[in-house]
Amino acid sequence: MIEIKTLVLGDICTNTYILKDVSTGKLAVVDPACESELLFHAVDELGGELEYILLTHGHFDHIGGLASLLAKYSPKVVIGEQEMTLLNTPSLNGSAWHNLHIDKIDVDLSLKDNDTFMFGDTKIKYISTPGHTAGSGCYIVEDVIFSGDTLFCQSIGRTDFPTSSGKDMMLSLMRLNDLDGNFTVYPGHDVSTTLDNERKFNPYMR
Repeated sequence: MIEIKTLVLGDICTNTYILKDVSTGKLAVVDPACESELLFHAVDELGGELEYILLTHGHFDHIGGLASLLAKYSPKVVIGEQEMTLLNTPSLNGSAWHNLHIDKIDVDLSLKDNDTFMFGDTKIKYISTPGHTAGSGCYIVEDVIFSGDTLFCQSIGRTDFPTSSGKDMMLSLMRLNDLDGNFTVYPGHDVSTTLDNERKFNPYMR
């Protein structure tokens, strides 16, 4: 069982999530948007070991706080294997557009489509959902999907960036639509939703 804390951080109001595996107390951060004392405080307040940083994709507004978390807590960095190049290329990850410096990121666990791994006593499944970027992916944890910039509440992520593909995005949305059952969806921006709500009201999924 996991608990989830949501923080909205950075100039683009990126959702950064902190997961806690209840039985072991271990923590994971999804998409640390920027260096933030608020994020440090939330991690420390929850207690336990910060085991993982899970990246849905490599854009600057989802990785800006990574270096500071690594320096303070030494967690393992996880991302889809198809996103490795974008992650460390400023002209692709957007940091160059905003005159930001992001240190080279070493990845501890690069994931293929449908890979699973354990976070404490909780299984996490990674699915590849290209479109917003070529290596974008979602993490499925129990009845929750962390969708990054693939799926938003009644909207989707942009497909006009380097490595984006509108065709791939539509295929990825079809894949999410076809998942069995309902899930709570925690997106990279804006409010949380449910997969059933998106099946019904999201114009890109009908």
